[in-house]
This record gives sequence, C-alpha cells and structure tokens, in this order.
Amino acid sequence: MLLISFIITMSASTITSSVDRKQSTVTLYAEVKTSLSVLVDTKAVLTCPPVLWPSVLVVTWEIVLRDKPPCFGAYRRDTNQTTRGNCTDKRITWASRPDENPALQVDPVAITHDGIYTCQIVTNDGNFYHEYHLQVLVPPEVTLVQTEKGTAVCKAAAGKPAAQISWTPEGDCVTEQDPYWGDGTVTVQSTCRWGGRHVLNVSCSVSHLAGNKSLSIELDKGVRTLGFPGSDLLIILCVKFSLLLVILVFVGFIHFQRTNDCRSRK
Repeated sequence: MLLISFIITMSASTITSSVDRKQSTVTLYAEVKTSLSVLVDTKAVLTCPPVLWPSVLVVTWEIVLRDKPPCFGAYRRDTNQTTRGNCTDKRITWASRPDENPALQVDPVAITHDGIYTCQIVTNDGNFYHEYHLQVLVPPEVTLVQTEKGTAVCKAAAGKPAAQISWTPEGDCVTEQDPYWGDGTVTVQSTCRWGGRHVLNVSCSVSHLAGNKSLSIELDKGVRTLGFPGSDLLIILCVKFSLLLVILVFVGFIHFQRTNDCRSRK
C-alpha cells in the first residue's frame, strides 16, 4: 500500500558563455520531493530521477533514519564500482544491478525505516535529485467489548499513526491515546455510553491510513447503560426502599409475636 504526493522543483544554475565560440553551457539542478507511505512488512522500491543513462557519472543514495546516523551507497559508472558507507541494515539494498537500474529497495519494511531517502545522479548535464519522505504504516489491532457497567469500549491498539474512532449511534464517549514511545505506535481507546436510551446494537468505526475497519456488538438485552444522569440516585432509592421493607417486616413480626403472647396469658 503506497500513498504518494509529489512536490517538484527545478532550477537552472548560472549560464556561462563564450562570445568567441558562440556556445553556452547550462548546468541544471532538478529536485523531486515525494511523501511516501508504505505498509509495514511489505517491500518498497524507490526510484531515481529519469535521466539518459549514457550521461550518468555517479549515482548516490543518502539515507537518514530516525535516531540513526546517515548512511550512503554509491555507484560510479566509469569504473562500474559500488561503495557503501555506514549502512548496516541488510534490508536496504540496490533493487537490481546499479549499472542497469539504480533504484533502492527496502524489503521487508520495518517501523525503523521511517526517514528520508535521497537519490542524487550526477551527469554531464547537471545534478538530479529525488528525495523521499518515507512513513511506515502499522495497522492497529481493533477490538470492541462491553463492560460490566454496560459501556462499550473500542480499542485500536499499536497503530501508526494514531487511528480515529467513531460510533454509531453517537453517544457520550471519552477517547484516550496511549503512545508507545519506543516504536512510534499509538493505542487509541474510546469508551462510550448512551445516557439511558434503550440501545440494542452499537458499532465502532476505526479510520486509519493502512485501512478502515468496523465492528459491531449487541448489548446485553438492550440494557440501559449505567452512568446516565439520575442513575446513582435511583440506585440509592432502591437500596433505601429495600432496607425500609426489611425493617417493616421485622417490626411487624415483633408486633405479631407480642400479640400472640398477650393472648396466651389471657
């Protein structure tokens, strides 16, 4: 799964000319910037700017990953040699023979591969760049459960970036985020209740760049969820009524016993 956006800029350097020879030399600098989103555990192939291969002198890939020092890989066409500097991740390699195709591949993509990848091609006509801002997507694990209090809890665990949760029908909901600082994933949890309405079924929808998911649950016997205004007062009244009933029964029993004792004595 790839999500791509492009920003292309081109500029021309100074132009030097010779009046006697009536010739001009133009050195070009072309730069392409791409935002690329890739699903974790898939393969990503990053291409260099399209140029005429006979004019290529050197191809260089510079890789800057999060919390790691930069590394590079280079190919020199005149000697047909490749070099690597400070690149230890074996999952990042040339996609094929660099003398045929200087593309870079990341296989498989991991969370740690977030970063900036830049291909620079030096030619007789100028320098050309293609810069990738690579974002790794991790789909969250989605669950939906009902608690003992009658509320519903929808959780999108360990997703990257953070997911968004919505409910059908809408209710009184509280959403919290719990980031995992170690790997950049985030767990989002939404707890929802429906304020005394007679709700039978609820659904939570999770929106994420890696894909959307929806789950439904049937609430137990269409319960009226606890926590709606006045519910605490109702519970207190029920408890008090039960105690009063017990006291009345006890007093009535004592009165009955005394009445029987008086009759027996007569």
